[in-house]
Amino acid sequence: MTARQWTADTLLTRYDEVRSHTERLAEPLSPEDQTVQSMPDVSPTKWHRAHVTWFFETFLLAENESGFKPFQDKYWFLFNSYYEAVGPRYNRAERGVVSRPGAHDVGVYRGNVDDRVRDLVSSLDQGTIDKLAGTIELGFHHEQQHQELLLMDIKHVLSLNPLQPVYAGSPAAHAEPDALGWVDVAGGLVEIGHRDAGFSFDNELPLHQQWLEPYRLADRLVTNGEWLEFMADGGYRRPELWLSDGWAQVRTHGWAAPFYWTEVDGVWFEHTLHGTFPVNPGLPVSHVSHYEADAFATWAGKRLPTEAEWEHAVRTDTAADNGDTAEPVGNLADTETFHPRAAGEATGRLRQVYGDCWEWTSSAYLPYPGFHPPAGAIGEYNGKFMSNQMVLRGGCALTPPGHARASYRNFFPPGARWALSGLRLADGGEPR
Repeated sequence: MTARQWTADTLLTRYDEVRSHTERLAEPLSPEDQTVQSMPDVSPTKWHRAHVTWFFETFLLAENESGFKPFQDKYWFLFNSYYEAVGPRYNRAERGVVSRPGAHDVGVYRGNVDDRVRDLVSSLDQGTIDKLAGTIELGFHHEQQHQELLLMDIKHVLSLNPLQPVYAGSPAAHAEPDALGWVDVAGGLVEIGHRDAGFSFDNELPLHQQWLEPYRLADRLVTNGEWLEFMADGGYRRPELWLSDGWAQVRTHGWAAPFYWTEVDGVWFEHTLHGTFPVNPGLPVSHVSHYEADAFATWAGKRLPTEAEWEHAVRTDTAADNGDTAEPVGNLADTETFHPRAAGEATGRLRQVYGDCWEWTSSAYLPYPGFHPPAGAIGEYNGKFMSNQMVLRGGCALTPPGHARASYRNFFPPGARWALSGLRLADGGEPR
């Protein structure tokens, strides 16, 4: 949803910004890099580039371009992700075997659709722009989601290459975990959901009330050093710490450390987009599943926050300085670290709210009271996934700027580890 007043010029300026950024992210990658699919959850880079283009062709050009014809009939089948109302689609787990169209051909496709979108938007009167602006802006945010996924996915692809190729970024200086602080929150009857005039996805609405008992949140994310303590204390060998489904995953997959950690001669190393290095104890632990996050919280004698607790605490903690409509700041993708960084100096307030790692909550991904998905294929965007998923909040070091906000609800299955996810502890507590 959007309440912004767009013009043809502002729409096209933003369109060019978003579209060109995707190409900049793909630029360091060879055509071979862009074709690899390293596991079913990962999509090839060129598929991401094509799919976001398919989105604009399908949901904007097809219904509004005079004499519309698709760029290539088979592309509608190859690059549809999960929109059943649009038609059949190619099996997600087999995207990597589609060597053609190649990365160059996908670039030609992108250029063709870009030219047609510019021609269409430039020709529209203001009334039609007002009607279509919501769909176009959704396309911007959809492409930003795939910019983040492109980076998460290529990280996994490159991690399997024995040459250990580097994508971008540079390692952080060695850091030790600082003292963990706590921020008390009074709770009460609070409003949860999107509330300002900017863009939101449908799953962030309706704005509604929830009752929260007094609680507190850790002022920073859990660190690698703290995770090493969990491992040394048998964290991955003690079933009493784990949810039943999580313990089954540990036993089935042999989990013994976070996803990108490897032990060599007694030293733990972590793969990143800028190479493989010894685990830095002061950085936030990342690439852990919800099951692992929950087990760590149990081991620490704490818990994960609910998504309502997270959102209310962030709004309460930052409202005096930032306001609801201010641009969130943090270690997001514009810093080009492409990896979590240390929390920095304690302030007595919440640190690392935006960026670094998506933060697991204890909340299942379910509709808010009164939620109804939009009509048509666009209604498949979020609502159909409201089962067997857990909510994450905050954003990560791969999240594009302008794509993080207090009400944003990310979601993944509880066993997912390839996403850049970490955790912040919570427990009860009396407010000061």
